[in-house]
Amino acid sequence: MITLMQDTDGFIRMDRHFPGSISVSITFTDGTSEVVTGAVLNQAYDDALAVFRAKNGLDAKGFSRVPKKAFGGGNKIDYVPVSPGLGEKA
Repeated sequence: MITLMQDTDGFIRMDRHFPGSISVSITFTDGTSEVVTGAVLNQAYDDALAVFRAKNGLDAKGFSRVPKKAFGGGNKIDYVPVSPGLGEKA
């Protein structure tokens, strides 16, 4: 089991997918905790990544389709927003 803690901004650190069947315990800032599967967190990661890419004008693979210029942000994220009840959304 993996244990994660939500930061004060409402995010957990997650820079890659977890195995889908693994159990992940998330402790929220309000003191509650919840156990979800890796698949649920992977979906939250994919959703956050899609929002990030849309806001930065990137395509689905993370490539910029505008003329080349300096772009230092990369095409990935390191933090995923979470809230209590995450496992109930599935």
